[in-house]
Amino acid sequence: MDKFMDSPWFLRFTALFLALILFFSVKAEDEKLVGKAVGDTVDAISNVPVDVYYDNENLVVTGVPETVNITIEGPTNLVQSTKLLKDFTVRADLSNLTLGQHTVRLQTENISEKLHVRIDPATIDVMIEEKITRSFRVDPEINERLLAEDFHIVKMDVTPSTIEVTGAKSIVESISFVKASATGEQGIDQTFEQQARVRVLDRDLNKLNVTIVPEQVNVKVEVAEYNKEVPIVLKKSGAPTSNVTIDSVSTKEGVITLFGPKKVLDQIKELEVDVDLSQVKEQEKTLEVALKKPKGITKMSLDKIKVQVNASQSEEDMEEVVAPEEPKEPEKEEQVATKKFLDVPVRVNGLDEKFKSSFQKPEEGMTDLTVTAEQNMLDKLEKSDFVIYVDASGVTEEGEQNLPISVEGPQNVSWKITDNEAIMHIELA
Repeated sequence: MDKFMDSPWFLRFTALFLALILFFSVKAEDEKLVGKAVGDTVDAISNVPVDVYYDNENLVVTGVPETVNITIEGPTNLVQSTKLLKDFTVRADLSNLTLGQHTVRLQTENISEKLHVRIDPATIDVMIEEKITRSFRVDPEINERLLAEDFHIVKMDVTPSTIEVTGAKSIVESISFVKASATGEQGIDQTFEQQARVRVLDRDLNKLNVTIVPEQVNVKVEVAEYNKEVPIVLKKSGAPTSNVTIDSVSTKEGVITLFGPKKVLDQIKELEVDVDLSQVKEQEKTLEVALKKPKGITKMSLDKIKVQVNASQSEEDMEEVVAPEEPKEPEKEEQVATKKFLDVPVRVNGLDEKFKSSFQKPEEGMTDLTVTAEQNMLDKLEKSDFVIYVDASGVTEEGEQNLPISVEGPQNVSWKITDNEAIMHIELA
């Protein structure tokens, strides 16, 4: 072994091996140093805006992100200056594309060719659609739990009543609701107006990305205390003088409006008015009768009414007349009275078969009907003699619809309904 190690060839090979190792080590270090000297630096730039080129007068594009992230690699001085100045752009050129779905590669402009650029995401999926504009009616709304106790909404108006919506055809055609919500502090007890922002929603109440003109409308909310119209029923009390016979008792005031809590009003079907006949001493007399406020009622539309009393005197008590005039046939006066039909159904006429409807007001599609006529005719009237309906033939879209309520009934009869307008929800059948 010692002889082999003392051999000159062993020493030569050992020296050569060590020289090769040293050579490659130095070369690798030199290449590393040279790379650093030339300078390939990597850096990232976040939230770079994307410029989109297309016909924005007639088309709408969806699917383009507002910003992207890019990574640049190259000489250190170029990387640093590019990141600092940000004088380049990222663009999506859609000008030559047709309507429909497309996959588009994003490109950079005004960036040095010595830099290697990676965009995240590099490609995007876009949808190019026709831009359309349509008019929609605005439905005002308010959370009724904001109202003071025993108050309700009489009606709501919005100005302007229609707005213009512009957007992609598929989005505009998916619009189901256009709402303007009024709000306020708890305990609203008077009519008010306010500006409200318009919201455009689809069938699932998702907000849609469209352009709205105007974006705000004026909403007027008319608030009133709960009230109810009930017929006035005259109740005779007291006795006239012995020589007077009462023929009829009547009043032109057939109904009265009562105000108060809903639970109190629901229990009142009519207002009884006592007429004291002991005051009648003549053949005809008009009595002014003060009205008593029922318990729980806060106010009434009338404080007093005039009652017409027709009476006759017996012959033995009448004064003798020397030359009596030829007796005239007394004119028969028919008594006018009122009658109330409760829970009369409201029909829906003319609604297209592709829609179905439900009543939001009046509740369950029922309303009350107060009829005024001569007593002999009133006795013959039934609920079935009247048809209460809304004409929905003009309804062409889904959503809330405010439709006037109409009544058809016999001639020589006047009537009044509790609800003059119906609020209906229309949707596809």
